[in-house]
Amino acid sequence: MKIVPDTSVVIDGRITNLIDTGEYNGAHIIIPEAVVAELEAQANQGREIGFSGLTELQELCKLAEQGIISIEFVGVRPSLEQVKLASGGEIDALIRKVAIDYGARFITSDVVQSEVAKAKGIDVLYLKPQVEDFTPLAIDQFFDEHTIAVYLKERAKPVARKGTIQKTETMTLRDQLCTEYELRMIAQEILERAKRDPDGFIEIEKRGVTVVQIGSMRISITRRPFSDGMEITAVRPIVDLSLDDYSEADLIKQMLKGEKPGILITGPPGCGKTTLAQAIATYLCDEGVIIKTMEQPREMLVPDQITQYTALDGSMANTADVLLLVRPDFVIFDELRRNEDFEVFADMRLAGIGMIGIIHAVSPHEALQRFADRLDFSVLAQIFGSMIYVRDGQIHQICSTSFSMKVPEGIDSDMQIRPVTTVSDVKTNLPIFEIFRYGTETIVLPVEEEGEEPETSEKYVPPEETVMHAEPREEPVEEKAPDDEEPDEEEETNAWSITERDIQREIGRYTGGEVNVEMLSATKAVVYIDDRDVPAAIGKGGKNIAAIVNKVGVGIDIRPSSELAKKVKALSPGSSDREELTLGDGLQVRIDKKQLSIISPDNTGKIVDVFAGREYLFTATVNDSGEIHLAKNSTIAQEMLRRYNEGEPIRLKTV
Repeated sequence: MKIVPDTSVVIDGRITNLIDTGEYNGAHIIIPEAVVAELEAQANQGREIGFSGLTELQELCKLAEQGIISIEFVGVRPSLEQVKLASGGEIDALIRKVAIDYGARFITSDVVQSEVAKAKGIDVLYLKPQVEDFTPLAIDQFFDEHTIAVYLKERAKPVARKGTIQKTETMTLRDQLCTEYELRMIAQEILERAKRDPDGFIEIEKRGVTVVQIGSMRISITRRPFSDGMEITAVRPIVDLSLDDYSEADLIKQMLKGEKPGILITGPPGCGKTTLAQAIATYLCDEGVIIKTMEQPREMLVPDQITQYTALDGSMANTADVLLLVRPDFVIFDELRRNEDFEVFADMRLAGIGMIGIIHAVSPHEALQRFADRLDFSVLAQIFGSMIYVRDGQIHQICSTSFSMKVPEGIDSDMQIRPVTTVSDVKTNLPIFEIFRYGTETIVLPVEEEGEEPETSEKYVPPEETVMHAEPREEPVEEKAPDDEEPDEEEETNAWSITERDIQREIGRYTGGEVNVEMLSATKAVVYIDDRDVPAAIGKGGKNIAAIVNKVGVGIDIRPSSELAKKVKALSPGSSDREELTLGDGLQVRIDKKQLSIISPDNTGKIVDVFAGREYLFTATVNDSGEIHLAKNSTIAQEMLRRYNEGEPIRLKTV
């Protein structure tokens, strides 16, 4: 009997299985060169199905050497034009032509190929997907009832992670190293099963990586050049819970009733987010709710009534277009990663569909930040009204969101009323986070409970593009025992001095002049710098000052030094608009209405350092008229006059 297999049955290994059963012993297998070319192209692209097909051809050649069958490679390789038109069926036509020319039985597992062959009168055998009687996979030997994941890599010992969601441990399964041949056999079997099993899908197929979902098991197969060696990772869930198994089941059911809500399930990887989503999906399905899922890969274990969708043409936006036509009551989106995912989730929710999203985040704060960085914070309350934080398989916190116009908590009272999204704990009804915009920055700010002792006493002071004016608030003073008062004051003074130096160092990067720091409290400071350098220190959208605040842990109010000048009594009362002072050593100072000039004819054209007593003040160049000109209200001028009024000698030293 002559047999011509097409590419589909070569890839899934069905031909060797038929020969092993004795059905085609002594058959003459004719392999079209078009099949070889297609498999070779797939292997060159790093696709696992290409390697699986080539392995099947090698097995057929071994059977031919044993005399069980005979094999022949015939036909011509497809041309470049035929390769370009492969999606239109050009290569399939070449394979069918070989069956016609040799009068052979044509075997395929492609339903379209089968129907075309029947239409042309070819003797065709269509191998339907195998529905039952599957033998265990080779990778199953590494699993037991406690195994969560298995890691197989060539030239390494097989490793498994076992335990529960709350506690896991990693252990070596055997001392023998995995070989590339062993992993290739396991990978081929996995791909064959994925093609036959109705619960099997090849979710991702790219150069060097293949992701397969078979039932509840997600298997990732990587090879060079994507990884430094062949590796197979298999992960499966170990628990299947119903919604009633959770302590907050009644509260979640209440959230799901009424208007179609938006719910965000967040937590670190492997904490049980998908398990909770499965429980919610099953509950809604049992309640007669039409529910769909959007997943890539499709790993949720849900009833058959729930249709699981993946990315259409590689885009979840296309999937959303279809779902809006299907009009489900709820959609579970597992998981939100890319910017497009967040936009699709928001669009579908605002379109009126109940959405349940799953997002990786270590804490609720990080989850909110991921949303706020991608979407307008003012619509977050409309996108998801509730947020469930899962950790170690348990629900640790449920939050609700609301929107209002107010002054954010924990911020200086000078801030104007602005849009604020508040995230509150459902049980206590107390605010946990507030999200608002300041300048171009979106701030996610934790809210401290009344009476709670914070880890640090700092309060966030947001950046401004203009100068901020805030009066220091009176802090409540606790009575202390006389013996403890002096050490506490000394410790506070030392801490403030260190903070002042940190602020001077950081602000000094943006100004060439003097930096005067006035500590109002342990968490608030006013900094005076040259008027011209104020915008640079604040930065575009307040980014520079925000970075400094986060680094030093103190709220900073940037002010121009001209304000400081008003606080310094530079001249005695009753002075005229023009004043001349003699400093000694041939130095004179002339003070006009707007300018202060240091007159030193002996240093004409020289660069000099100006000192007050032994302390360096600044460096300047004496002009051709023998003068140094300073703005009268500048920090440098006012400081020099203050030192002079305190009796300190002013002198110049040539550089």
